Amino acid sequence: MAEQAAGESAREIAVDALSENQAQAELARLAELLAQANRAYHTEDAPEISDAEYDSLKRRNLEIEERFPELKREDSPSEQVGSALAEGFGKIRHAQRMMSLSNAFDDDEVRSFDRGIRRYLGLDDAAPLPFTAEPKIDGLSLSLRYENGVLIQAATRGDGATGENVTANARTIDDIPQQLDGAPELLEVRGEVYMSHADFESLNQRQEARGGKPFANPRNAAAGSLRQLDPEITRARPLKFFAYAWGELSAPLAETQMGAIQRLAALGFQTNPLTRLCDGPQEMLDHYASIEEQRATLGYDIDGVVYKVNDLALQARLGFRSTTPRWAIAHKFPAELAWTRLEAIDIQVGRTGALSPVARLTPVTVGGVVVSNATLHNEDYIAGRDASGTPIRDGKDIRVGDWVQVYRAGDVIPKIADVDLSKRPDDAVPYAFPETCPECGSEAIREEGDAVRRCSGGLICPAQAVEKLKHFVSRAAFDIEGLGAKQVDQFYRDGWVSEPAEIFTLRERYGSGLQQLKNREGWGEKSAKNLFDAIDEKRKIELGRVIFSLGIRHVGEVVANDLARHYLGWQALISAVDTARPAAERYRRAEQAVEAERMAAKAEGRRARLKEIRDAAWAEDPAVSPEARAAWDDLVGVDGIGQIVAVSLVTSLGQEAERASIDRLIAQLNEIEAPERPATEGSPVAGKTVVFTGSLEKMTRAEAKARAEALGAKVSGSVSKKTDIVVAGPGAGSKEAKAKELGVELMDEDAWLALIGG
Repeated sequence: MAEQAAGESAREIAVDALSENQAQAELARLAELLAQANRAYHTEDAPEISDAEYDSLKRRNLEIEERFPELKREDSPSEQVGSALAEGFGKIRHAQRMMSLSNAFDDDEVRSFDRGIRRYLGLDDAAPLPFTAEPKIDGLSLSLRYENGVLIQAATRGDGATGENVTANARTIDDIPQQLDGAPELLEVRGEVYMSHADFESLNQRQEARGGKPFANPRNAAAGSLRQLDPEITRARPLKFFAYAWGELSAPLAETQMGAIQRLAALGFQTNPLTRLCDGPQEMLDHYASIEEQRATLGYDIDGVVYKVNDLALQARLGFRSTTPRWAIAHKFPAELAWTRLEAIDIQVGRTGALSPVARLTPVTVGGVVVSNATLHNEDYIAGRDASGTPIRDGKDIRVGDWVQVYRAGDVIPKIADVDLSKRPDDAVPYAFPETCPECGSEAIREEGDAVRRCSGGLICPAQAVEKLKHFVSRAAFDIEGLGAKQVDQFYRDGWVSEPAEIFTLRERYGSGLQQLKNREGWGEKSAKNLFDAIDEKRKIELGRVIFSLGIRHVGEVVANDLARHYLGWQALISAVDTARPAAERYRRAEQAVEAERMAAKAEGRRARLKEIRDAAWAEDPAVSPEARAAWDDLVGVDGIGQIVAVSLVTSLGQEAERASIDRLIAQLNEIEAPERPATEGSPVAGKTVVFTGSLEKMTRAEAKARAEALGAKVSGSVSKKTDIVVAGPGAGSKEAKAKELGVELMDEDAWLALIGG
């Protein structure tokens, strides 16, 4: 598993001090770490890191993405919830997506959460804004669907959109009512399945008495018990359930979060007695401190406190980001330290070719989690310095055999915080970082300014080729049932699949004859047929998934779906990219000229004439037709795209070998579906492209964009001939001028609100 337990920057290198190359390497390692953590936690019920570490990894990833948005990966962990579903369970698509929570790790971040909500809603510091505060249960999320008061289905979170059908198992849990009196006609109750400390201890005693393997912690025991294929096994396990939220409703439960929780309690659900209503951040922090003091005596595991805006109308206004609500946050408990022996340093090669060192440790329990691996980041980190040569850990290097301090912090996974030189073995030698790839033997090159070494082997390197195929079949891409990372690895190494298109010819090549899939170890006639059928099912697939599956740098799930919504078809996208190619090349040359001017000006001690250089480089060029420039402007004008992503997209789809491979894939598909449009019947702005510029006074920019998109409008970041409306507030500048120049309809905020109905 490439980079499965390693790869973020040194603890001493803050996000705001990272270079672009360091940030890129950091994001690559974080993506690998989080992908492995998702599989271990959600699919295998055997987490290798704690919830606090996992959430903190995502936090650091998000901070880097916010500072370097152009480096955001196609498999960005910030756009993911949960992981793939376990085999053996039916699937249930959630009527409303089950979201995750963003995190806070200190008091200042809680206060910042309050300030951010006030800014979004336009509230001043004196306006009342109550929050609820409740313990964050460390268990397994579950959604219960009741119709006419009767429990009809139960589903795990899964990947947020689709969960596992565990209805029969949920019916065995005493805390889950089978029937409700006085409930809305349709009610989805959401909460956490958990196991108490006492019940966990008793269960492990019974496990050991039968010669079975004990569970590592209560969360694992609860998740494993709920996800038994035999409900009678679940019935024998002492599971409990706390209700704390809801999904689809036919009628509101209440007007406030606290009122809704009280309503759930009245319906017969167990709700947490430590849930409190707090008037502002200080009361929230006080209750956090109170819960933390009680943590050891609660009798069940918690890993923090969740704060939610109490007013449900305000929750509706605040809405959601791609994977998290704006109106809630989890305030996590701090991490811990432990000392252990460094047994070995392994090198893992990632999908981008990055060589990442991993510390193999004598297993040690740190905060209830057994840690056997830690990140070592790169060769500089091992040597005791950062990328600029500044000493870290007082300049102490890391050697095999060292006694090391493992640090489980709130922002990264386990890493080496310190080395005890007094316990260093006499025969310990400085670590020599490899200069060749351990996977393919190609030269591993460290370019100037880059924090990591990278394999130069490209597609001949198994680590990179396999990972590209794994990305293609990942959850947000083609998501072919029965074809996961393990199967892709098997088929690639046996020479059956070397590119995505060959997945769709597997039945033709290995469904009959002497060499058949059904005759391979681990396969049979039924499983082979099921795989072939699952592959054929994906010949009809959404456009956003196709774009994301290609693994184009900077084109993550969100960007892929933005492109899909804008172009609505594969041919339209390809045509736009091909048309825009001369303009993209012109842009690249312009930026090269700008960089050359910047460096020359720096060397000569003068002020750079960047705007003049850029304008000159973008001057009329016969190779760039008006059609090419228009296509380029349209592409970079897609909200959230920009020049960096556009260049990457155009360049990737313009490479001859890559394009030929993609064309072979597209030829295997029967239908590429356009994304669904919101229900916008009667909307005066449906299908129109809108640009907001200047200051908005009646709503925030984020709220304005969300409302426009909900009405079926496209929100763009730049003005072009395709723009329909420019909403200009005070301080509008070049965009307003461009709108006048092009004759685009201009209106102020009041006119916009009147147009869309207030």
